Amino acid sequence: MSTQETVRRQAGSVEETALKIDSEKAEQIVDALNTDLAATYVLYHQIKKHHWNVEGAEFLDVHEYLGEITEDLEESADELAERAQAIGGVPLSGGATYEEYAPIDPEGDDVYDVRTSIENDMEAFGVIIESLRDHIGLTNELGDYASEELLRDTLETVEEHAHHLEHYLEDDTLVLESATN
Repeated sequence: MSTQETVRRQAGSVEETALKIDSEKAEQIVDALNTDLAATYVLYHQIKKHHWNVEGAEFLDVHEYLGEITEDLEESADELAERAQAIGGVPLSGGATYEEYAPIDPEGDDVYDVRTSIENDMEAFGVIIESLRDHIGLTNELGDYASEELLRDTLETVEEHAHHLEHYLEDDTLVLESATN
């Protein structure tokens, strides 16, 4: 580890940038972006766990789709962090920090059946969707239309994945009942 100890930016601070967002407004927006960043990474790790542990007749399809979701979540998290930094904030980092600031609780370390895992993912998606909608309104109200657009794009991606996952929970399946008993 480096012996250099100069702190260039203190976590939780917001500084003025060329984007000219009032510091009080920037603090609120950075807080919102960091909340969504934390939630996104908590959900990312939960879905990644499910991607690694999924089993059963629909293994490959579910495994691949969960992998796609994590790729999209990782991209969204990167965009949220970069926007927080661009408006003068310090993006959150680290698993414990994400768990502390996220509006969702991680599922835990145990491995559950695929249906329970997806139900847990759906619950987390619901919380994130509500948070994103609230933050879209906040950024609009504060006049940060670029952050609003980013959050709208993120919401669209999250809603699409939640909708697709919802289909996995339907009772219609090609798997014979005798294969599951």
